[in-house]
Order: sequence, then C-alpha cells, then structure tokens
Amino acid sequence: MRCIYILMGVFTLVAFAASAQGNAHKGDSLNHYQFPDYYAMDTTLKSQYPFIHFEKNHYEFFTSESPNWEHLYKNMQKMIHDKDRKLNFYHLGGSHLQADIYTHVIRTKLQTTWPDVPGERGFLFPFDLAKTNNPGNYEFSSPNTWKSYRSVGKERCSLGYGLLGFIVTCPDSVVKVRFRYDKTEVKPSFSKIRILHNKGQFPYDLNFGEDEILILDKRTNLEIGYTDVYFTESIDTFDLQFSRTIAGHYELQLAGVQLINTDPGISYTAIGVNGAALYTYLNCSNFEEQLKQSPPDFFAFSVGTNDANVPYEHFKPEVYKSNLEKMIKIVLRTNPKCAILLTVPNDSHYHKVSLNRNIARQRQVINELAIQYQIPVWDLYGVMGELGSSKIWLREKLMRDDMVHFTNLGYHIKGDLYFDAFMKWMQQMDELEQLKK
Repeated sequence: MRCIYILMGVFTLVAFAASAQGNAHKGDSLNHYQFPDYYAMDTTLKSQYPFIHFEKNHYEFFTSESPNWEHLYKNMQKMIHDKDRKLNFYHLGGSHLQADIYTHVIRTKLQTTWPDVPGERGFLFPFDLAKTNNPGNYEFSSPNTWKSYRSVGKERCSLGYGLLGFIVTCPDSVVKVRFRYDKTEVKPSFSKIRILHNKGQFPYDLNFGEDEILILDKRTNLEIGYTDVYFTESIDTFDLQFSRTIAGHYELQLAGVQLINTDPGISYTAIGVNGAALYTYLNCSNFEEQLKQSPPDFFAFSVGTNDANVPYEHFKPEVYKSNLEKMIKIVLRTNPKCAILLTVPNDSHYHKVSLNRNIARQRQVINELAIQYQIPVWDLYGVMGELGSSKIWLREKLMRDDMVHFTNLGYHIKGDLYFDAFMKWMQQMDELEQLKK
C-alpha cells in the first residue's frame, strides 16, 4: 500500500509539472515562464560566485500580458531578421551609470550579438570638460576653460537641464571641442551629429576643420536648442570649432551630443549623474522635450540608490513611488508603446555601517508599479542575495569599500547579468512564438 501511495504521489507531481509546463507556454504566460539559470553567461561563475542567485536573474512579470513588451519583441525580430530599423534604448540612473561601465558591457553585447545590425552610440555628455569622471569608452578634449553644472545638490542653477542632467558653459569667442572613441570594441561611425546647446539666440558658426568638406547641411532648432550637422559620409571622430558671430558677453552652453547613423540596430544611451535621484530628473525642465526628439523604444529605470540612502525613518515609500510613476508617465508620453523596465537597486550600506533596509521597501513599490503598468522587474537586489549581501560582494572584491558602488569586475558581472536576463526574455518570447505557429 505504501508503494502505491508513493507512486500516486510521483504521478501527481509529474502531472503537476506537465501542467505547469503547458501553462508556461500559453500566449498569456509572461508571469509563469520557467527560466534557465543561464543563457549567455559562463556557467563556471556559479562555482566561482556561489552567493549570486543566478536562478533569480530574469525579468519578473506580474501580469499575464505586457503589450508594450510584446511590441518591443516584434520590433526586435524585425530589426534582427529584416535589418530595417533603429531601436532607441535608454537607461537612467545615477553614479552607477555616469561611469558607463556595466551599461557599456550591455551596449557592446547588444551591438555585437546579431550580425549586420551595429546600431549607433546615441547620446553622450562631455564629462571630461566638466572635470568629473568620464566613461572610459570615449573622450572629449578642449583647450578652453569650462564651467560645469549638474542637476544635483548645490550645483543646481537656473539653466534648463535636459535629458543628460548636465551642462557645461564657456564664454570664449572661439571654442574648440574634440571627440574620440577610446577603450571600446564597438565604435559606431556616424553621419549626423546633434549638438544640444542654448535655446533661443545661438550666435555661433560651426566648423569641422578637415571634415568641413563632408558637410551636407546644418540645421539649427532655436526653440528646443540643438543643431543637426549632416555629413556626406560616415566618420568616427570630430574636431569642432564654435566661432561667436556677435560681440559682447555670451556663453556657449553644451548639454550633450548625439551621434547618429543610418545603420539598423540598437542605440543605447546611458543617462547618469553622480548623486542623482528620481527628483533630480523630474527637475530637469528640458528632459521630456529632448527625449521626445528621439523617442524611446525601451527605457530602463535604475534610479533609487540615492533616493534610499537615508535613515530608515526618513525614507518615504509613497514619495518614491510617486516620483517613479511621474517619470514613467514622462516616458510614455514620448512613446506610449515604449517597453519600460524597472530595476530594483543593489543592496548597499548606509554610511558604510548600517544595513539599508529601504531597498526592500523600494522593491515593494516597484512591484506595485510593475503590476499597474504591465511591465517587468529586474530584481538586482534579489540576485545579489538581498539584505546584507553587499558585504559578501565586498569580501569577494566585487564591491568597493563604501558598499554602494561596484568594482570594475563587479560592474562587468552586473552587465553580464543584465544582458543575460534580457536574452532570457527574448528566448521566452521566441518559444511562445513557435508554439503559436
């Protein structure tokens, strides 16, 4: 009799597993899919870093359907197979993104995984000119002296910050700026440059030195504040000179540069300002206006570390939720079909000593918004090991002493995890599409 009960139990488990597997392949199964531990990562990492919860490294859908993500999947398939479109990816955060280490890992993988869809570099800010940490994959240089303004803390000013949350200014009548790619294997060429600058009056002639003979056209939008420069062929560097055409005091303002080409693929823009929180970007008056000029197809929110870096009793989950929802609405106004990804901040310590229990409360808020807007969550907090895990990552030389930021190796692993989760979502959608046929 005991054997019969055991067999019945086994049959029940098998039937349940089969039922679950069947449910996982229904068209409305985004919140039931069973993900593998790995897709695009080296499996030896599991033995090397057993404290990382690789089994949690996937997008979590809390709703059975997600129209905007289904729309993104169709666009991705068209891009990969027909090579007929450019997709604009944006990733918003703070200091984790200003350094552009893990986001450049993601960018590199997205621009090298599929053949003949190299994409473009997207928006850049000349952090070199602002005398702050510049991403290692490109550099700006200038013989002029610049003054920098960032949309954080005491450096706030009356200037209208835009998409990138930073502005540099120079009062000289002749201003020179040079751009070069640096330490990177992906160096998308560009046949168009968009320079974000002063609104209204813009009394400057733009000259590109030896490349001036390649200029096809220059068009300035005084209302929004940018100049588009079109080239007859693709280039991968530029030397730009601004020459003021009026006398008197007038400052050139630079709010960023967008490098554009006609190649199919993904444009991956990382937006990050050291110390930035959600309210930082909400205070950037030109953010939505500039984003609307190149509407997002994908937008990842990785903002929250600085919002939660306060004593437990000072953190207001309802304020964080309100600010995050306001940012979501801004993105959806620029493109109602944009696929939005919410990411839970990494585990951290407050002032190096106290466990930051606010992250778990942020995750709850993020999950609530994910349900409301039918969008997924990438739970980095859970992947790391949740509360206190940053101390383990520090011990393994994946985090810095502040237990907020990662080491170079830690950021590279973070980028690999992020890309792996994206590819698992692609695999899920591929399998669902096959079952529909």
